[in-house]
Amino acid sequence: MNIVLHQPQIPPNTGNIARLCVATKTRLHLIRPLGFATDDATLRRAGLDYWQYLEIFYHENWEDFLKSHAESRLFFFSKKAKASYTSVEYREGDCLVFGSETQGLPESMLQRYADRLYGIPMWGETRSLNLSTSVGIVLYEALRQVHRGFTEFY
Repeated sequence: MNIVLHQPQIPPNTGNIARLCVATKTRLHLIRPLGFATDDATLRRAGLDYWQYLEIFYHENWEDFLKSHAESRLFFFSKKAKASYTSVEYREGDCLVFGSETQGLPESMLQRYADRLYGIPMWGETRSLNLSTSVGIVLYEALRQVHRGFTEFY
Protein backbone atom coordinates (compact mmCIF):
# COMPACT_ATOMS: atom_id res chain seq x y z
CA MET A 1 0.00 0.00 0.00
CA ASN A 2 0.95 3.62 -0.45
CA ILE A 3 -0.11 6.56 1.68
CA VAL A 4 0.11 9.86 -0.19
CA LEU A 5 -0.01 13.13 1.77
CA HIS A 6 -0.68 16.14 -0.41
CA GLN A 7 1.06 19.15 1.15
CA PRO A 8 0.82 18.13 4.82
CA GLN A 9 1.13 21.01 7.30
CA ILE A 10 1.44 19.61 10.83
CA PRO A 11 4.64 17.73 11.77
CA PRO A 12 3.19 15.49 14.52
CA ASN A 13 0.50 14.18 12.16
CA THR A 14 3.06 13.26 9.52
CA GLY A 15 5.24 11.69 12.21
CA ASN A 16 2.33 9.58 13.46
CA ILE A 17 1.51 8.53 9.91
CA ALA A 18 5.17 7.63 9.33
CA ARG A 19 5.08 5.37 12.39
CA LEU A 20 1.85 3.79 11.10
CA CYS A 21 3.51 3.18 7.73
CA VAL A 22 6.45 1.42 9.39
CA ALA A 23 4.06 -0.71 11.48
CA THR A 24 2.12 -1.79 8.39
CA LYS A 25 4.95 -2.00 5.84
CA THR A 26 3.34 0.81 3.85
CA ARG A 27 5.18 3.34 1.66
CA LEU A 28 4.76 7.03 2.48
CA HIS A 29 4.74 9.69 -0.23
CA LEU A 30 4.95 13.39 0.64
CA ILE A 31 3.89 15.91 -1.99
CA ARG A 32 5.58 19.31 -1.66
CA PRO A 33 5.35 22.00 -0.55
CA LEU A 34 5.35 20.74 3.03
CA GLY A 35 4.43 22.91 5.99
CA PHE A 36 7.57 21.88 7.86
CA ALA A 37 11.15 20.73 7.36
CA THR A 38 11.57 16.97 7.26
CA ASP A 39 14.34 17.25 9.82
CA ASP A 40 11.91 19.01 12.17
CA ALA A 41 12.37 17.71 15.73
CA THR A 42 8.60 17.50 16.24
CA LEU A 43 8.24 15.34 13.15
CA ARG A 44 11.05 13.04 14.26
CA ARG A 45 9.74 12.84 17.82
CA ALA A 46 6.28 11.77 16.62
CA GLY A 47 7.85 9.03 14.50
CA LEU A 48 10.18 8.11 17.36
CA ASP A 49 13.09 5.97 16.33
CA TYR A 50 11.38 4.31 13.38
CA TRP A 51 12.56 6.66 10.64
CA GLN A 52 15.34 4.32 9.55
CA TYR A 53 12.70 1.71 8.68
CA LEU A 54 10.39 4.06 6.80
CA GLU A 55 10.09 3.75 3.04
CA ILE A 56 9.51 7.42 2.20
CA PHE A 57 9.41 9.28 -1.11
CA TYR A 58 9.30 13.03 -1.75
CA HIS A 59 7.63 14.53 -4.81
CA GLU A 60 8.00 18.15 -5.90
CA ASN A 61 4.33 18.44 -6.85
CA TRP A 62 1.28 16.40 -7.81
CA GLU A 63 2.34 16.05 -11.44
CA ASP A 64 5.72 14.68 -10.33
CA PHE A 65 3.94 12.06 -8.25
CA LEU A 66 1.64 11.12 -11.14
CA LYS A 67 4.60 10.59 -13.49
CA SER A 68 6.07 8.00 -11.15
CA HIS A 69 2.72 6.30 -10.46
CA ALA A 70 0.99 6.41 -13.84
CA GLU A 71 -0.18 2.79 -13.54
CA SER A 72 -1.29 2.96 -9.90
CA ARG A 73 -4.86 2.93 -8.68
CA LEU A 74 -5.52 6.17 -6.84
CA PHE A 75 -8.21 6.78 -4.21
CA PHE A 76 -8.85 10.18 -2.65
CA PHE A 77 -10.25 10.92 0.79
CA SER A 78 -12.12 14.02 1.87
CA LYS A 79 -14.87 15.11 4.24
CA LYS A 80 -16.62 16.42 1.10
CA ALA A 81 -17.05 12.91 -0.35
CA LYS A 82 -20.42 11.25 -0.77
CA ALA A 83 -19.21 7.61 -0.83
CA SER A 84 -17.76 5.70 2.11
CA TYR A 85 -14.17 4.46 2.24
CA THR A 86 -15.63 0.98 2.91
CA SER A 87 -17.19 0.86 -0.56
CA VAL A 88 -13.76 0.55 -2.21
CA GLU A 89 -12.35 -2.87 -3.13
CA TYR A 90 -8.70 -2.25 -2.29
CA ARG A 91 -5.76 -4.08 -3.85
CA GLU A 92 -2.10 -4.34 -2.98
CA GLY A 93 -0.21 -1.33 -4.31
CA ASP A 94 -3.13 1.11 -4.21
CA CYS A 95 -2.39 4.76 -3.44
CA LEU A 96 -4.51 6.34 -0.71
CA VAL A 97 -4.39 10.12 -1.13
CA PHE A 98 -5.10 12.60 1.68
CA GLY A 99 -5.02 16.40 1.69
CA SER A 100 -3.48 18.77 4.19
CA GLU A 101 -4.87 19.20 7.69
CA THR A 102 -5.88 22.81 7.12
CA GLN A 103 -7.08 22.80 3.50
CA GLY A 104 -7.86 19.20 2.59
CA LEU A 105 -7.46 18.28 -1.05
CA PRO A 106 -7.49 21.19 -3.53
CA GLU A 107 -10.81 21.82 -5.27
CA SER A 108 -9.19 20.99 -8.63
CA MET A 109 -8.33 17.49 -7.37
CA LEU A 110 -11.79 17.00 -5.86
CA GLN A 111 -13.34 17.75 -9.24
CA ARG A 112 -10.79 15.86 -11.34
CA TYR A 113 -11.07 12.69 -9.23
CA ALA A 114 -14.71 12.95 -8.15
CA ASP A 115 -15.34 9.35 -9.25
CA ARG A 116 -12.64 8.14 -6.83
CA LEU A 117 -13.48 10.34 -3.84
CA TYR A 118 -14.36 8.71 -0.52
CA GLY A 119 -14.96 9.78 3.04
CA ILE A 120 -15.26 8.50 6.59
CA PRO A 121 -18.78 8.82 8.00
CA MET A 122 -19.14 11.12 11.00
CA TRP A 123 -22.30 11.62 13.05
CA GLY A 124 -21.18 14.13 15.67
CA GLU A 125 -20.73 17.87 15.65
CA THR A 126 -17.06 17.85 14.64
CA ARG A 127 -15.86 19.37 11.33
CA SER A 128 -13.36 16.63 10.57
CA LEU A 129 -11.16 13.90 12.00
CA ASN A 130 -7.45 14.30 12.65
CA LEU A 131 -5.42 13.44 9.54
CA SER A 132 -3.43 10.67 11.20
CA THR A 133 -6.65 9.15 12.56
CA SER A 134 -8.23 9.25 9.10
CA VAL A 135 -5.20 7.65 7.47
CA GLY A 136 -5.24 4.88 10.09
CA ILE A 137 -8.92 4.13 9.60
CA VAL A 138 -8.66 3.89 5.81
CA LEU A 139 -5.31 2.08 5.73
CA TYR A 140 -6.43 -0.63 8.12
CA GLU A 141 -9.60 -1.24 6.10
CA ALA A 142 -7.51 -1.53 2.93
CA LEU A 143 -5.07 -3.91 4.63
CA ARG A 144 -7.93 -5.92 6.14
CA GLN A 145 -9.28 -6.51 2.64
CA VAL A 146 -5.93 -7.23 1.02
CA HIS A 147 -4.69 -9.51 3.81
CA ARG A 148 -8.10 -11.08 4.51
CA GLY A 149 -8.55 -9.80 8.02
CA PHE A 150 -5.03 -9.88 9.44
CA THR A 151 -5.18 -13.47 10.61
CA GLU A 152 -1.44 -13.30 11.15
CA PHE A 153 0.66 -10.55 12.61
CA TYR A 154 3.81 -9.44 10.81
